[in-house]
Amino acid sequence: MQPETYYHVYNHANGSENLFRSDENYRYFLRQYKKHISPIADTLCYCLMSNHFHFLLKIKGQNELSQTFPKFETLEKLTPHLSKQFSNLFSSYTQALNKQLNRKGSLFMKNYKRKKVDDEVYLKKLIHYIHYNPVQAQLVINMEDWKFSSYQAIVSNSPTGILREEVIAHFDNLENFEYCHKHPPHLTGIE
Repeated sequence: MQPETYYHVYNHANGSENLFRSDENYRYFLRQYKKHISPIADTLCYCLMSNHFHFLLKIKGQNELSQTFPKFETLEKLTPHLSKQFSNLFSSYTQALNKQLNRKGSLFMKNYKRKKVDDEVYLKKLIHYIHYNPVQAQLVINMEDWKFSSYQAIVSNSPTGILREEVIAHFDNLENFEYCHKHPPHLTGIE
């Protein structure tokens, strides 16, 4: 992972298991995400589904990362630590869920996926795709009804850790963002 670069980060539960079994599980995962990932990245959007998740994030700049992690003097030393933060997130969540459910073993698929996003058109499609997940899965009719995505945070005026203004700017304005999200996304080429 490189500073000041967008990434689509996603993962799935092992087999047919669910990652989230209650609303509190979703909330706990987001708290752990904030703890482990917010120091290294800003979030443009996300969606948590029962058995998988998607995040579109932007790794912070090298200067900010160096201030947050001063012991890593060079980018070469810092880069592996960025991926380690995700491992810490998955490990902390798995340990908590294992304790809660009296289960053992891994919860997430072994290697989480991360795809560099460097195309504006793809980035816009990806934002729409991520928010559309619960509609596609027929869990809700309207994406604004899904509690565990960033859609509401983007369209509301409430304080948020999401890069709301940046997301809206990719769609030119809020009205266009909402208009685009009223229609099914063009899923061609989305991973």
